[in-house]
Amino acid sequence: MPGVQPLFATPAHLCPVRRSKPLTGIMGRSTLGFRNQMSSTPERPEPETALRALGADDGILSAFDVALADAPPGTVAGRVGRVDRGRFQLLSTEGGVPVATSGVSPVCVGDWCTAHPTPDRGAHTYALAALLPRRTALVRQSSGSRVESQALAANMDTVVVVVPLDREISRRQIERFLALAWDSGAQPVLVLTKLDLVDQDTVTRALAEVATVSGDLSVLVVSVVTGSGMAEVGGLLEGGRTVALLGTSGSGKSSLVNALMGSDVVQTGEVRQADSKGRHTTTWRELVVVPTGGALIDTPGLRELGMWVDEEGIDAAFNDVTDLAGECRFNDCAHLSEPGCAVLAAIASGELAAERLESYRKLLGEAAFAARKNDHRMAKEAQKLGKQRILEGRKKDRP
Repeated sequence: MPGVQPLFATPAHLCPVRRSKPLTGIMGRSTLGFRNQMSSTPERPEPETALRALGADDGILSAFDVALADAPPGTVAGRVGRVDRGRFQLLSTEGGVPVATSGVSPVCVGDWCTAHPTPDRGAHTYALAALLPRRTALVRQSSGSRVESQALAANMDTVVVVVPLDREISRRQIERFLALAWDSGAQPVLVLTKLDLVDQDTVTRALAEVATVSGDLSVLVVSVVTGSGMAEVGGLLEGGRTVALLGTSGSGKSSLVNALMGSDVVQTGEVRQADSKGRHTTTWRELVVVPTGGALIDTPGLRELGMWVDEEGIDAAFNDVTDLAGECRFNDCAHLSEPGCAVLAAIASGELAAERLESYRKLLGEAAFAARKNDHRMAKEAQKLGKQRILEGRKKDRP
């Protein structure tokens, strides 16, 4: 699509001189597309270097060692860079390898997996072989009427919640994003963008608003135009770490990606002046390798954010409420009218905003509702499958 870079382009500084001896284990397997030293074909980075550039650590490399031990010839290892209907792109030492899928894709952007060639489906086509366990996962309830989970990104170290300064700060929206980020298992960070479009008074007010929901989280204020604060954002990628960007459309996620990449690799759009709404310039999730190291996962702007999180994720986003709850007289205090309720006492004294407790209850209610609906859906599907098996069994028993 226009404005999007090739799915795998290892920077020149990540392509060292080839080793004279083959590497052991995964790095020595010819199935990773390692070119012969005498070949006239332009050299590619060593497999270990290429995989580490995508964010692999020693644990991932060891897991690939096991996955490739008995794999068929031609099997490649890599990371999911983009998911489309009917296929996904695997970033590997072979480049962007297309992997065919059917139905709902079993992978999401950021997954580590192996794939093997499928000659019967045509040249240069692969099929999923093995999917490594996800270390972290950014999961929300899918949009629409069907209640099920939708993985947005996987195996990221940090989730950056992007909040634009050129529109009114929504505490409730930030709470939702932070609950999702905490539940992923990654470390959340708040980044306030578009510093160049507002004055200092606006920044001061925004920081005060954000402080009511961010707790002890790091809050960075940046401008991709002036470069202010960008060094701190770039620091989140140090050591080959993976950062996923989460926010509404028009919040500046794609601009952050372009600034960190040093070129326009994803499209950006104008924000409507009438309502400060941005166009959904990013309509898919994609992983890109940053030239200075690390990987970025850009996600589409989310219009709706259904809660598909465990209670622990919401508790982490509302630690001011949960910390107070630990001081309540009763362990099962509902913070309604119970005597000795530390949460209600904090609200009465002005230490805690009543809206904060209301949001906490609302998100817990949404998550519980989604869980009940999903349990009901799974039970119905299991019942349907059971009936189908009974009918199939009766057909086989007929003479």
